[in-house]
Amino acid sequence: MTKAYSIFLTGLFSLFIGGILVGSLLLPDRTFSPMENRNLAKPPKLSWENVESGKFMSDAESYVNDQIMGRDFWVAMKAWSERLSGKQENNGIYFAKDGTLIRHLDTPSQETLAQNAGYINQLVENVSVPVYFGLIPSAAEVWADRLPAGAPTADEQAIIEEMYSAVQAQTVDLCTPLNAHRDEDLYYRTDHHWTSLGAYYGYTALMDAMGLEAEPLDQSGKTTVSDSFYGTLFSRSGVRWVAPDQIDRYISGDGVEVTSYPEGSPVEGSLYVDRFLQEKDQYSSFLGGNQPLCVIRTEHTDAPRVLVIRDSYTDSLAPFLTQNFSEIHLFDPRMNLTSVKGYVEENQIDSVVVLYSIANFTAEGNQMFVLGW
Repeated sequence: MTKAYSIFLTGLFSLFIGGILVGSLLLPDRTFSPMENRNLAKPPKLSWENVESGKFMSDAESYVNDQIMGRDFWVAMKAWSERLSGKQENNGIYFAKDGTLIRHLDTPSQETLAQNAGYINQLVENVSVPVYFGLIPSAAEVWADRLPAGAPTADEQAIIEEMYSAVQAQTVDLCTPLNAHRDEDLYYRTDHHWTSLGAYYGYTALMDAMGLEAEPLDQSGKTTVSDSFYGTLFSRSGVRWVAPDQIDRYISGDGVEVTSYPEGSPVEGSLYVDRFLQEKDQYSSFLGGNQPLCVIRTEHTDAPRVLVIRDSYTDSLAPFLTQNFSEIHLFDPRMNLTSVKGYVEENQIDSVVVLYSIANFTAEGNQMFVLGW
């Protein structure tokens, strides 16, 4: 290689890097990524405290990574390079068997588990109705046989058992029915959520814990509303070589009244919002996606009322609950700071269910609970 050619390559590379830098600086910051279905990092706050703790540099790195020009393209290129080099993971997502993408779960700290168990016990003490607590295992636990050999991930069964022994609430065994049906399509292959079928088995576990009779699954009522769903794991992993998922429904929205509270004020909602089937985030077609509060009223006026403190996994579970309750109140404390104790009393709630995916429940710094339920 001649000196002139080396200088040419160096100059070309410098222009490329410089172009990416200038483009990233000139383009307006993006607040949300439709591809990854998440909020993107904001500029770091400069303060002595943040610099001293290392938070400023950590936040700056996240900001640069999120706001770099062409981010989606670079994520995909990195995934291809990892695959070609023989690696089985990218961005914390494993390239598992049967075209499945499975998220790695870090083992949570004992401090996090103890703190969240304390919140559950505080809730039990503050309300005068039965409290049920369930942790939903991820595909990494139920589909462990699909993971690459030796792929490290948290022992979810052990974490769930530890949490269940630490809380005063009545617990919901979700692992047993899901493991019993592990050969079925319980989770999406490209998304972290369970499918409607997985949600049904979760529903049977909850009904069993509450002493209620679960309705049998009506396979004849199954309706496939999409066969082109690519979820969050598809986006985050950069993988572009797997087939899309399909989204199924088993319960119609007939005879059900849904009221959503996206910004505090009530608006008419629906069990299913079909416009999301035309967007990237098709999972939000269940109830319309994340919201602080959603109230579902059914024709079973003599049935009990339930309050579910939850994350987005309950969106696809809620249709099954309409078979057993007169009112289902879906409460997301990450966005709703209303007193749970006061809400239970004002709405004559008969029982409270705390139902979370294990990943959300154990996430470090996830403010899903607020002191003073």
